[in-house]
Amino acid sequence: MRVMRDAAAPSDREQSTEVEGRASSPSCVRGAHTPGPSVTCLLRWEKRAFMRVRRLDDAVRHGSQRGSLMSTATHPHTSSGIKVLLLENIHTSAHALFKEHGCEVEALTGALSEDALCEKLRGVHVLGIRSKTQVTAKVLDAAKDLLTLGCFCIGTNQVDLRAAKLTGTSVFNAPFSNTRSVAEMILAEVVMLARQLGDRVREVHAGQWRKVSAGCFEVRGKTLGIVGYGHIGSQVGVLAEAFGMRVVFYDIATKLPMGNNRPCDSLAELLAESDFVTLHVPATTQTHRMVGPAEIAAMKPGAYLLNASRGTVVQIPALADALRGGHLAGAAIDVYPEEPETNSDGFATELRGLSNVILTPHIGGSTMEAQAAIGREVATSLLKYINAGSTAGSVNFPEVEPALIPGTHRVLNAHRNVPGVLRDINRIVSDVGANILGQVLATDADIGYLVMDIEREVSDAVSTAMAALPTNLRTRVLY
Repeated sequence: MRVMRDAAAPSDREQSTEVEGRASSPSCVRGAHTPGPSVTCLLRWEKRAFMRVRRLDDAVRHGSQRGSLMSTATHPHTSSGIKVLLLENIHTSAHALFKEHGCEVEALTGALSEDALCEKLRGVHVLGIRSKTQVTAKVLDAAKDLLTLGCFCIGTNQVDLRAAKLTGTSVFNAPFSNTRSVAEMILAEVVMLARQLGDRVREVHAGQWRKVSAGCFEVRGKTLGIVGYGHIGSQVGVLAEAFGMRVVFYDIATKLPMGNNRPCDSLAELLAESDFVTLHVPATTQTHRMVGPAEIAAMKPGAYLLNASRGTVVQIPALADALRGGHLAGAAIDVYPEEPETNSDGFATELRGLSNVILTPHIGGSTMEAQAAIGREVATSLLKYINAGSTAGSVNFPEVEPALIPGTHRVLNAHRNVPGVLRDINRIVSDVGANILGQVLATDADIGYLVMDIEREVSDAVSTAMAALPTNLRTRVLY
Protein backbone atom coordinates (compact mmCIF):
# COMPACT_ATOMS: atom_id res chain seq x y z
CA MET A 1 0.00 0.00 0.00
CA ARG A 2 1.32 3.43 -0.88
CA VAL A 3 1.70 5.78 2.03
CA MET A 4 -1.17 8.27 2.06
CA ARG A 5 -2.26 11.36 3.90
CA ASP A 6 -4.81 14.10 3.57
CA ALA A 7 -3.45 17.49 2.55
CA ALA A 8 -1.61 19.25 5.37
CA ALA A 9 0.41 22.44 5.53
CA PRO A 10 4.16 22.06 6.17
CA SER A 11 5.61 23.38 9.39
CA ASP A 12 7.08 26.88 9.73
CA ARG A 13 10.52 25.34 9.54
CA GLU A 14 9.66 23.56 6.30
CA GLN A 15 8.20 26.76 4.84
CA SER A 16 11.33 28.71 5.74
CA THR A 17 13.57 26.09 4.17
CA GLU A 18 11.50 26.09 0.98
CA VAL A 19 11.68 29.88 0.68
CA GLU A 20 15.41 30.00 1.28
CA GLY A 21 16.04 27.18 -1.15
CA ARG A 22 13.99 28.86 -3.86
CA ALA A 23 15.63 32.28 -3.35
CA SER A 24 19.13 30.81 -3.58
CA SER A 25 18.39 28.96 -6.80
CA PRO A 26 21.48 29.17 -9.06
CA SER A 27 19.47 30.34 -12.06
CA CYS A 28 16.26 32.24 -12.54
CA VAL A 29 15.53 30.74 -15.93
CA ARG A 30 16.24 27.13 -16.88
CA GLY A 31 19.14 27.12 -19.31
CA ALA A 32 20.37 30.64 -18.36
CA HIS A 33 24.02 31.21 -19.22
CA THR A 34 24.87 33.64 -16.45
CA PRO A 35 26.88 32.19 -13.54
CA GLY A 36 24.41 33.53 -10.97
CA PRO A 37 20.96 35.08 -10.73
CA SER A 38 20.35 38.74 -11.44
CA VAL A 39 18.89 41.05 -8.81
CA THR A 40 15.61 41.17 -10.76
CA CYS A 41 15.42 37.38 -10.83
CA LEU A 42 16.12 37.08 -7.13
CA LEU A 43 13.40 39.59 -6.33
CA ARG A 44 10.97 37.67 -8.52
CA TRP A 45 11.82 34.39 -6.73
CA GLU A 46 11.46 36.03 -3.33
CA LYS A 47 8.06 37.51 -4.22
CA ARG A 48 6.75 34.15 -5.44
CA ALA A 49 8.11 32.39 -2.36
CA PHE A 50 6.50 34.99 -0.07
CA MET A 51 3.14 34.60 -1.84
CA ARG A 52 3.43 30.84 -1.48
CA VAL A 53 4.06 31.04 2.25
CA ARG A 54 1.16 33.48 2.69
CA ARG A 55 -1.15 31.13 0.76
CA LEU A 56 -0.05 28.16 2.88
CA ASP A 57 -0.64 30.17 6.05
CA ASP A 58 -4.14 31.02 4.80
CA ALA A 59 -4.76 27.35 4.09
CA VAL A 60 -3.85 26.43 7.65
CA ARG A 61 -6.18 29.12 9.02
CA HIS A 62 -9.15 28.39 6.74
CA GLY A 63 -8.77 24.74 5.74
CA SER A 64 -10.47 23.06 8.70
CA GLN A 65 -14.02 23.24 7.34
CA ARG A 66 -15.93 20.11 6.29
CA GLY A 67 -14.86 19.13 2.80
CA SER A 68 -11.27 20.36 2.85
CA LEU A 69 -10.14 17.52 5.13
CA MET A 70 -7.09 19.43 6.22
CA SER A 71 -4.99 17.60 8.76
CA THR A 72 -2.70 19.04 11.40
CA ALA A 73 -0.77 15.79 11.62
CA THR A 74 2.88 16.06 10.65
CA HIS A 75 3.24 12.45 9.54
CA PRO A 76 1.20 10.62 6.93
CA HIS A 77 -1.12 7.67 7.23
CA THR A 78 0.63 4.35 6.79
CA SER A 79 -0.87 1.11 5.53
CA SER A 80 -1.52 0.04 9.12
CA GLY A 81 -3.38 3.33 9.71
CA ILE A 82 -6.23 2.56 7.31
CA LYS A 83 -9.23 1.43 9.34
CA VAL A 84 -11.86 -0.71 7.60
CA LEU A 85 -15.36 -1.41 8.99
CA LEU A 86 -17.24 -4.33 7.37
CA LEU A 87 -20.91 -4.90 8.20
CA GLU A 88 -23.49 -7.61 7.42
CA ASN A 89 -21.26 -10.70 7.34
CA ILE A 90 -19.13 -9.69 4.37
CA HIS A 91 -17.15 -12.69 3.15
CA THR A 92 -13.73 -13.34 4.65
CA SER A 93 -12.14 -13.05 1.20
CA ALA A 94 -12.48 -9.27 1.64
CA HIS A 95 -11.02 -9.42 5.17
CA ALA A 96 -7.98 -11.28 3.85
CA LEU A 97 -7.29 -8.77 1.09
CA PHE A 98 -7.51 -5.77 3.41
CA LYS A 99 -5.27 -7.41 6.01
CA GLU A 100 -2.79 -8.41 3.32
CA HIS A 101 -2.41 -4.68 2.60
CA GLY A 102 -1.90 -3.86 6.27
CA CYS A 103 -5.35 -2.45 7.01
CA GLU A 104 -7.00 -2.67 10.41
CA VAL A 105 -10.28 -4.56 9.91
CA GLU A 106 -13.34 -4.66 12.18
CA ALA A 107 -16.26 -6.87 11.10
CA LEU A 108 -19.83 -7.00 12.43
CA THR A 109 -22.47 -9.57 11.51
CA GLY A 110 -25.49 -7.25 11.17
CA ALA A 111 -26.50 -3.83 9.93
CA LEU A 112 -26.43 -0.69 12.09
CA SER A 113 -29.07 1.97 12.62
CA GLU A 114 -28.40 5.50 11.38
CA ASP A 115 -27.34 6.84 14.79
CA ALA A 116 -25.25 3.78 15.60
CA LEU A 117 -23.51 4.02 12.23
CA CYS A 118 -22.74 7.72 12.76
CA GLU A 119 -21.04 6.83 16.03
CA LYS A 120 -19.24 3.77 14.69
CA LEU A 121 -17.70 5.56 11.70
CA ARG A 122 -15.52 7.85 13.80
CA GLY A 123 -11.96 7.27 12.61
CA VAL A 124 -13.04 4.82 9.88
CA HIS A 125 -11.57 5.30 6.39
CA VAL A 126 -13.31 2.47 4.50
CA LEU A 127 -16.86 1.17 5.02
CA GLY A 128 -18.17 -2.08 3.57
CA ILE A 129 -21.91 -2.90 3.58
CA ARG A 130 -24.43 -5.15 1.86
CA SER A 131 -28.10 -4.38 1.22
CA LYS A 132 -29.49 -3.65 4.71
CA THR A 133 -27.29 -0.79 5.96
CA GLN A 134 -28.67 2.64 5.00
CA VAL A 135 -25.94 5.22 4.37
CA THR A 136 -27.79 8.54 4.49
CA ALA A 137 -26.64 12.13 4.09
CA LYS A 138 -26.60 12.40 7.89
CA VAL A 139 -24.25 9.41 8.13
CA LEU A 140 -21.94 10.78 5.46
CA ASP A 141 -21.81 14.20 7.09
CA ALA A 142 -20.85 12.60 10.40
CA ALA A 143 -18.18 10.35 8.86
CA LYS A 144 -15.42 12.94 8.74
CA ASP A 145 -12.65 10.39 8.07
CA LEU A 146 -14.48 8.21 5.54
CA LEU A 147 -12.65 8.05 2.21
CA THR A 148 -14.59 5.41 0.33
CA LEU A 149 -17.52 3.02 0.63
CA GLY A 150 -18.10 -0.43 -0.86
CA CYS A 151 -21.47 -2.10 -1.46
CA PHE A 152 -20.71 -5.83 -1.42
CA CYS A 153 -23.70 -6.53 -3.68
CA ILE A 154 -25.08 -5.22 -6.97
CA GLY A 155 -27.54 -2.63 -5.70
CA THR A 156 -26.53 0.78 -4.37
CA ASN A 157 -29.95 2.27 -3.57
CA GLN A 158 -29.16 1.92 0.15
CA VAL A 159 -26.59 4.71 -0.23
CA ASP A 160 -27.30 8.39 -0.85
CA LEU A 161 -24.95 8.47 -3.83
CA ARG A 162 -25.17 12.20 -4.48
CA ALA A 163 -24.49 13.07 -0.85
CA ALA A 164 -21.50 10.72 -0.96
CA LYS A 165 -20.24 12.39 -4.12
CA LEU A 166 -20.53 15.88 -2.62
CA THR A 167 -18.52 14.83 0.44
CA GLY A 168 -15.80 13.43 -1.84
CA THR A 169 -16.61 9.81 -0.96
CA SER A 170 -16.32 7.37 -3.85
CA VAL A 171 -18.73 4.39 -3.85
CA PHE A 172 -18.11 0.99 -5.44
CA ASN A 173 -20.23 -2.14 -5.91
CA ALA A 174 -20.03 -5.66 -7.38
CA PRO A 175 -21.84 -5.68 -10.73
CA PHE A 176 -20.52 -9.04 -11.93
CA SER A 177 -19.73 -11.48 -9.16
CA ASN A 178 -23.17 -12.89 -8.30
CA THR A 179 -24.52 -12.97 -11.86
CA ARG A 180 -24.35 -16.74 -12.25
CA SER A 181 -25.84 -17.46 -8.82
CA VAL A 182 -28.92 -15.30 -9.46
CA ALA A 183 -29.39 -16.65 -12.99
CA GLU A 184 -29.26 -20.26 -11.81
CA MET A 185 -31.85 -19.58 -9.09
CA ILE A 186 -34.22 -17.99 -11.61
CA LEU A 187 -34.06 -21.03 -13.91
CA ALA A 188 -34.59 -23.35 -10.97
CA GLU A 189 -37.67 -21.35 -9.96
CA VAL A 190 -39.04 -21.42 -13.51
CA VAL A 191 -39.02 -25.23 -13.37
CA MET A 192 -40.42 -25.27 -9.83
CA LEU A 193 -43.33 -23.01 -10.80
CA ALA A 194 -44.09 -24.97 -13.98
CA ARG A 195 -44.28 -28.20 -11.95
CA GLN A 196 -45.84 -26.70 -8.77
CA LEU A 197 -42.97 -28.22 -6.81
CA GLY A 198 -43.25 -25.77 -3.91
CA ASP A 199 -46.80 -26.95 -3.16
CA ARG A 200 -45.91 -30.65 -3.56
CA VAL A 201 -42.91 -30.31 -1.23
CA ARG A 202 -45.00 -28.58 1.42
CA GLU A 203 -47.75 -31.20 1.17
CA VAL A 204 -45.41 -34.15 1.60
CA HIS A 205 -43.75 -32.49 4.60
CA ALA A 206 -47.25 -32.20 6.07
CA GLY A 207 -47.85 -35.92 5.47
CA GLN A 208 -50.15 -35.39 2.45
CA TRP A 209 -49.83 -37.39 -0.79
CA ARG A 210 -51.09 -35.37 -3.77
CA LYS A 211 -49.82 -36.85 -7.03
CA VAL A 212 -51.23 -34.57 -9.75
CA SER A 213 -50.34 -33.50 -13.28
CA ALA A 214 -53.06 -30.91 -13.88
CA GLY A 215 -51.53 -27.45 -14.32
CA CYS A 216 -47.99 -28.86 -14.56
CA PHE A 217 -45.90 -28.29 -17.70
CA GLU A 218 -42.49 -28.71 -19.26
CA VAL A 219 -40.61 -25.44 -19.78
CA ARG A 220 -39.30 -26.52 -23.19
CA GLY A 221 -40.96 -24.44 -25.88
CA LYS A 222 -42.35 -21.88 -23.44
CA THR A 223 -41.51 -18.17 -23.71
CA LEU A 224 -39.43 -16.45 -21.05
CA GLY A 225 -39.64 -12.65 -20.99
CA ILE A 226 -36.71 -10.85 -19.37
CA VAL A 227 -37.23 -7.25 -18.21
CA GLY A 228 -33.80 -5.68 -17.83
CA TYR A 229 -31.16 -7.26 -20.07
CA GLY A 230 -27.99 -6.47 -18.12
CA HIS A 231 -25.40 -8.85 -16.68
CA ILE A 232 -27.94 -11.07 -14.93
CA GLY A 233 -30.77 -10.78 -17.45
CA SER A 234 -28.58 -11.77 -20.39
CA GLN A 235 -27.14 -14.70 -18.43
CA VAL A 236 -30.68 -15.88 -17.64
CA GLY A 237 -31.39 -15.77 -21.37
CA VAL A 238 -28.40 -17.98 -22.16
CA LEU A 239 -29.40 -20.61 -19.58
CA ALA A 240 -33.06 -20.51 -20.63
CA GLU A 241 -32.17 -21.30 -24.22
CA ALA A 242 -30.28 -24.36 -23.00
CA PHE A 243 -33.61 -25.50 -21.51
CA GLY A 244 -35.21 -25.14 -24.94
CA MET A 245 -37.15 -21.99 -24.07
CA ARG A 246 -37.88 -19.07 -26.38
CA VAL A 247 -36.39 -15.89 -24.92
CA VAL A 248 -37.54 -12.31 -25.43
CA PHE A 249 -36.31 -9.28 -23.53
CA TYR A 250 -37.02 -5.59 -23.01
CA ASP A 251 -34.55 -2.92 -21.91
CA ILE A 252 -34.64 0.87 -22.14
CA ALA A 253 -31.12 0.74 -23.60
CA THR A 254 -30.14 -1.01 -26.81
CA LYS A 255 -28.48 -4.32 -25.92
CA LEU A 256 -26.73 -6.98 -27.97
CA PRO A 257 -28.87 -10.16 -27.88
CA MET A 258 -27.20 -13.35 -26.67
CA GLY A 259 -27.81 -16.45 -28.78
CA ASN A 260 -31.33 -16.40 -30.19
CA ASN A 261 -32.71 -14.00 -27.57
CA ARG A 262 -34.99 -11.46 -29.24
CA PRO A 263 -35.62 -7.85 -28.13
CA CYS A 264 -39.14 -6.45 -27.76
CA ASP A 265 -40.07 -2.91 -28.69
CA SER A 266 -42.06 -2.32 -25.50
CA LEU A 267 -42.82 -3.77 -22.09
CA ALA A 268 -46.41 -4.32 -23.19
CA GLU A 269 -45.25 -6.49 -26.10
CA LEU A 270 -43.12 -8.63 -23.77
CA LEU A 271 -45.90 -9.07 -21.20
CA ALA A 272 -48.42 -10.11 -23.85
CA GLU A 273 -46.35 -13.00 -25.25
CA SER A 274 -44.41 -14.34 -22.23
CA ASP A 275 -45.34 -17.45 -20.23
CA PHE A 276 -42.80 -16.45 -17.57
CA VAL A 277 -41.76 -12.85 -16.82
CA THR A 278 -38.60 -12.30 -14.80
CA LEU A 279 -37.45 -8.87 -13.59
CA HIS A 280 -33.80 -7.79 -13.49
CA VAL A 281 -33.84 -4.00 -13.18
CA PRO A 282 -32.17 -1.55 -10.77
CA ALA A 283 -34.04 0.56 -8.24
CA THR A 284 -34.65 3.88 -10.00
CA THR A 285 -37.49 6.36 -10.34
CA GLN A 286 -38.39 4.64 -13.61
CA THR A 287 -38.64 1.18 -12.06
CA HIS A 288 -40.33 2.19 -8.80
CA ARG A 289 -43.64 0.25 -8.64
CA MET A 290 -43.35 -0.38 -12.38
CA VAL A 291 -45.32 -3.65 -12.20
CA GLY A 292 -48.79 -2.89 -10.89
CA PRO A 293 -52.41 -3.79 -11.70
CA ALA A 294 -52.24 -2.65 -15.34
CA GLU A 295 -49.01 -4.51 -16.12
CA ILE A 296 -50.17 -7.69 -14.39
CA ALA A 297 -53.48 -7.56 -16.26
CA ALA A 298 -51.51 -7.30 -19.51
CA MET A 299 -49.74 -10.61 -18.80
CA LYS A 300 -51.04 -13.81 -20.38
CA PRO A 301 -53.64 -15.68 -18.30
CA GLY A 302 -51.85 -18.47 -16.44
CA ALA A 303 -48.44 -16.78 -16.68
CA TYR A 304 -45.85 -16.60 -13.89
CA LEU A 305 -44.00 -13.57 -12.43
CA LEU A 306 -40.50 -13.76 -10.93
CA ASN A 307 -38.71 -10.91 -9.15
CA ALA A 308 -35.15 -11.13 -7.84
CA SER A 309 -34.23 -7.51 -8.59
CA ARG A 310 -35.54 -4.89 -6.14
CA GLY A 311 -38.47 -5.01 -3.74
CA THR A 312 -39.83 -1.65 -4.87
CA VAL A 313 -40.41 -2.83 -8.46
CA VAL A 314 -43.56 -4.96 -7.93
CA GLN A 315 -46.73 -3.77 -6.22
CA ILE A 316 -47.32 -6.72 -3.90
CA PRO A 317 -51.08 -6.17 -3.29
CA ALA A 318 -51.76 -6.23 -7.04
CA LEU A 319 -49.72 -9.41 -7.40
CA ALA A 320 -51.56 -11.07 -4.51
CA ASP A 321 -54.94 -10.18 -6.06
CA ALA A 322 -53.91 -11.67 -9.42
CA LEU A 323 -52.79 -14.90 -7.76
CA ARG A 324 -55.94 -15.26 -5.66
CA GLY A 325 -58.14 -14.51 -8.68
CA GLY A 326 -56.32 -17.05 -10.86
CA HIS A 327 -55.09 -14.65 -13.54
CA LEU A 328 -51.52 -15.66 -12.68
CA ALA A 329 -50.62 -19.30 -12.06
CA GLY A 330 -47.70 -18.61 -9.73
CA ALA A 331 -44.90 -16.31 -8.65
CA ALA A 332 -41.38 -16.42 -7.23
CA ILE A 333 -40.38 -13.44 -5.08
CA ASP A 334 -36.94 -12.95 -3.52
CA VAL A 335 -37.11 -9.22 -2.69
CA TYR A 336 -39.70 -7.14 -0.83
CA PRO A 337 -40.59 -3.47 -0.28
CA GLU A 338 -39.55 -3.80 3.37
CA GLU A 339 -37.07 -6.38 4.59
CA PRO A 340 -35.73 -7.14 8.11
CA GLU A 341 -32.25 -5.79 8.83
CA THR A 342 -31.20 -9.08 10.44
CA ASN A 343 -32.33 -12.70 10.44
CA SER A 344 -35.49 -12.88 12.56
CA ASP A 345 -38.95 -14.40 12.90
CA GLY A 346 -42.32 -12.84 12.13
CA PHE A 347 -41.79 -11.69 8.55
CA ALA A 348 -45.13 -10.73 7.01
CA THR A 349 -46.29 -10.36 3.40
CA GLU A 350 -49.63 -10.71 1.62
CA LEU A 351 -48.11 -13.49 -0.47
CA ARG A 352 -47.68 -15.92 2.41
CA GLY A 353 -49.87 -19.01 2.15
CA LEU A 354 -50.81 -18.55 -1.52
CA SER A 355 -50.67 -21.57 -3.84
CA ASN A 356 -47.65 -22.04 -6.12
CA VAL A 357 -45.82 -19.02 -4.71
CA ILE A 358 -42.11 -19.36 -3.93
CA LEU A 359 -40.95 -16.90 -1.27
CA THR A 360 -37.24 -16.60 -0.45
CA PRO A 361 -35.38 -14.14 1.85
CA HIS A 362 -33.30 -12.13 -0.67
CA ILE A 363 -30.88 -14.97 -1.38
CA GLY A 364 -30.45 -14.65 -5.14
CA GLY A 365 -26.72 -14.00 -4.81
CA SER A 366 -26.23 -15.94 -1.60
CA THR A 367 -23.89 -18.72 -2.64
CA MET A 368 -20.41 -19.34 -1.28
CA GLU A 369 -18.93 -18.79 -4.74
CA ALA A 370 -20.74 -15.51 -5.27
CA GLN A 371 -19.97 -14.09 -1.84
CA ALA A 372 -16.28 -14.97 -2.09
CA ALA A 373 -16.10 -13.37 -5.54
CA ILE A 374 -17.97 -10.26 -4.35
CA GLY A 375 -15.58 -9.92 -1.42
CA ARG A 376 -12.59 -9.97 -3.73
CA GLU A 377 -14.16 -7.73 -6.39
CA VAL A 378 -15.22 -4.89 -4.09
CA ALA A 379 -12.18 -5.06 -1.80
CA THR A 380 -9.93 -4.86 -4.86
CA SER A 381 -11.75 -1.74 -6.10
CA LEU A 382 -11.52 -0.09 -2.68
CA LEU A 383 -7.81 -0.85 -2.34
CA LYS A 384 -7.09 0.49 -5.84
CA TYR A 385 -8.84 3.71 -4.84
CA ILE A 386 -6.96 3.96 -1.54
CA ASN A 387 -3.58 3.09 -3.04
CA ALA A 388 -3.72 4.73 -6.46
CA GLY A 389 -6.81 6.94 -6.60
CA SER A 390 -8.43 4.71 -9.24
CA THR A 391 -12.19 5.22 -9.58
CA ALA A 392 -12.72 2.52 -12.22
CA GLY A 393 -16.09 0.94 -11.43
CA SER A 394 -17.24 3.73 -9.12
CA VAL A 395 -20.99 4.32 -9.23
CA ASN A 396 -20.87 7.99 -8.20
CA PHE A 397 -17.46 9.38 -9.29
CA PRO A 398 -16.06 10.11 -12.75
CA GLU A 399 -13.99 7.09 -13.74
CA VAL A 400 -10.20 7.31 -14.11
CA GLU A 401 -7.45 4.72 -13.74
CA PRO A 402 -4.08 6.28 -14.57
CA ALA A 403 -0.94 4.19 -14.18
CA LEU A 404 1.35 5.05 -11.28
CA ILE A 405 4.48 7.00 -12.20
CA PRO A 406 7.60 6.04 -10.20
CA GLY A 407 9.42 8.78 -8.35
CA THR A 408 6.37 11.04 -7.96
CA HIS A 409 3.76 11.92 -5.40
CA ARG A 410 0.14 11.63 -6.51
CA VAL A 411 -2.30 14.41 -5.56
CA LEU A 412 -5.99 13.45 -5.67
CA ASN A 413 -8.52 16.25 -5.75
CA ALA A 414 -12.31 16.07 -5.89
CA HIS A 415 -13.93 19.46 -6.41
CA ARG A 416 -17.22 21.03 -7.34
CA ASN A 417 -17.55 21.32 -11.11
CA VAL A 418 -17.85 25.07 -11.50
CA PRO A 419 -16.05 27.57 -13.77
CA GLY A 420 -12.59 28.66 -12.67
CA VAL A 421 -11.43 25.56 -10.80
CA LEU A 422 -8.73 24.57 -13.27
CA ARG A 423 -7.53 28.17 -13.44
CA ASP A 424 -7.05 28.19 -9.66
CA ILE A 425 -5.32 24.80 -9.65
CA ASN A 426 -3.01 25.77 -12.50
CA ARG A 427 -2.10 28.96 -10.66
CA ILE A 428 -1.19 26.95 -7.57
CA VAL A 429 1.04 24.63 -9.60
CA SER A 430 2.66 27.55 -11.38
CA ASP A 431 3.27 29.57 -8.22
CA VAL A 432 5.23 26.76 -6.55
CA GLY A 433 7.14 25.95 -9.74
CA ALA A 434 5.86 22.36 -9.81
CA ASN A 435 6.51 20.08 -12.75
CA ILE A 436 3.50 17.87 -13.61
CA LEU A 437 4.63 14.45 -14.80
CA GLY A 438 1.14 13.04 -15.32
CA GLN A 439 -2.40 14.37 -15.03
CA VAL A 440 -5.93 13.07 -15.64
CA LEU A 441 -9.17 15.00 -15.09
CA ALA A 442 -12.67 13.55 -15.42
CA THR A 443 -15.92 15.39 -14.69
CA ASP A 444 -19.65 14.91 -14.44
CA ALA A 445 -22.39 17.47 -13.88
CA ASP A 446 -21.59 17.82 -10.17
CA ILE A 447 -17.89 17.24 -9.57
CA GLY A 448 -14.49 17.03 -11.15
CA TYR A 449 -11.91 14.44 -10.11
CA LEU A 450 -8.25 15.30 -10.72
CA VAL A 451 -5.29 12.93 -10.46
CA MET A 452 -1.97 14.74 -10.65
CA ASP A 453 1.51 13.18 -10.44
CA ILE A 454 4.07 15.80 -9.45
CA GLU A 455 7.56 16.15 -8.03
CA ARG A 456 7.87 14.95 -4.45
CA GLU A 457 9.33 18.18 -3.15
CA VAL A 458 6.23 20.25 -3.88
CA SER A 459 3.38 17.79 -3.26
CA ASP A 460 2.59 19.08 0.22
CA ALA A 461 2.49 22.69 -0.92
CA VAL A 462 0.30 21.93 -3.93
CA SER A 463 -2.14 19.69 -2.06
CA THR A 464 -2.47 22.08 0.85
CA ALA A 465 -3.29 25.00 -1.43
CA MET A 466 -5.78 22.86 -3.38
CA ALA A 467 -7.50 21.82 -0.17
CA ALA A 468 -7.93 25.46 0.80
CA LEU A 469 -9.85 26.33 -2.38
CA PRO A 470 -13.56 27.05 -1.76
CA THR A 471 -14.48 24.52 -4.48
CA ASN A 472 -12.59 21.68 -2.79
CA LEU A 473 -14.46 18.56 -1.65
CA ARG A 474 -11.50 16.36 -0.77
CA THR A 475 -7.77 16.43 -1.39
CA ARG A 476 -5.24 13.80 -0.40
CA VAL A 477 -1.70 12.77 -1.30
CA LEU A 478 -0.25 9.35 -2.10
CA TYR A 479 3.47 9.00 -1.45
